Amino acid sequence: MPNIQEMAKKEGAFSGGHRLCAGCPVPIFTKMLTRVTDYDIVVGSATGCLEVGSSIFPYSAWKIPWIHTAFENAAATMSGVEAMYKVRKKEGSIRKDIKFVVTGGDGGTYDIGLQSLSGAMERGHDLLYICYDNGAYMNTGVQRSGATPFGASTTTSPAGLKSAGKHQPRKDLTAIMVSHHIEYAAQASIHNPVDLSNKIRKGIELDGPAFINLLSPCIPGWKIESDMAVETARLGVETCYWPLYEVINGRYMLNYRPKEKLPISEWIFLQGRFSHLKKKENEPVVAELQRQVDLQWDRLLKLTSES
Repeated sequence: MPNIQEMAKKEGAFSGGHRLCAGCPVPIFTKMLTRVTDYDIVVGSATGCLEVGSSIFPYSAWKIPWIHTAFENAAATMSGVEAMYKVRKKEGSIRKDIKFVVTGGDGGTYDIGLQSLSGAMERGHDLLYICYDNGAYMNTGVQRSGATPFGASTTTSPAGLKSAGKHQPRKDLTAIMVSHHIEYAAQASIHNPVDLSNKIRKGIELDGPAFINLLSPCIPGWKIESDMAVETARLGVETCYWPLYEVINGRYMLNYRPKEKLPISEWIFLQGRFSHLKKKENEPVVAELQRQVDLQWDRLLKLTSES
C-alpha cells in the first residue's frame, strides 16, 4: 500500500492553475498518478471536463506526456500507443519501463466510448482506464448519460409536471468491465485517498488491462456548494449508492462496509438535481431509488460473501 507521506513528497502529474471548476475533485486523482508508482506514465484523455479544463491552447496542466482524443476513441488510441511501445521495447529502441493510463468521464466511457473501451479490455492491452463518474455529460450542458441515477434531473431528463427526472436506472459499468474477465476492476471514491491511491497503484502496476470507476461529484451538475464535493462523495458511499470494492481475477472483495447504512435520502437531498424529489407526490421515486440501491448492495454482499 502506498505510504501517504512519501507520496506527498513526489511531484504530481498535474499542476495548479488549471481551468476546472472551483471545488472540482478531479485533480485529486490526477495528481496521484505519478505519486503511487515509480513507473514513467503516459496519459490519454477523452474529450470532457478534464481535457478541456487542463489543456486550453496554448497551456497545459499536465507535467507528463499526455494525449487528447475524441469522446469515442481514447481507449483505442492508447491501445495503439501501448502496442507501439511493446514493439519499440522489444527491438531495443525504448529502454524505459512505461505504463499507460486512460481517463474519461462517464459520457465518454459509459456511452460514446464504450466500444473502444470494451475492445481494449478484451484484447488485453496493458493499460489502466479510470472513469471519473459524475453522472452526466457535464462538459456539454449536463445531459443525461448511462451513469445518471434514477430520478435525477438533467437538461435532457428534466423534472417537471409530467416527469420526475430520469426514468431509467444507472448502468452498472463496473460489472460490465468485470464480465470481460480482466485481472483487475474496482470502484473507488474521490473522498478516500488511501483506498483510491492503493487501487490506482494496483491498476497501473499489473501487467494487463485494469479499470477503476471513480465517484467524482460535479459542482454545477449536481448543484452543490463548491466545498461539498468530497462530503457528497462520502455520503454516496455511506448510503451504499457507490460501494467501494475491487474484483481481482474474478474474486470480489468489499473494501468498506458502513457501520450504519444511511438512507439514500441523506445523499440525494444534498444535491439540487434531486430537489424535486422532496415533493410528496415524488415519494415513490425516492422509494424506487432506495429499492435499486438495496438490491445492488445485497447482490454485492453475496458476491463478496459478506451477507
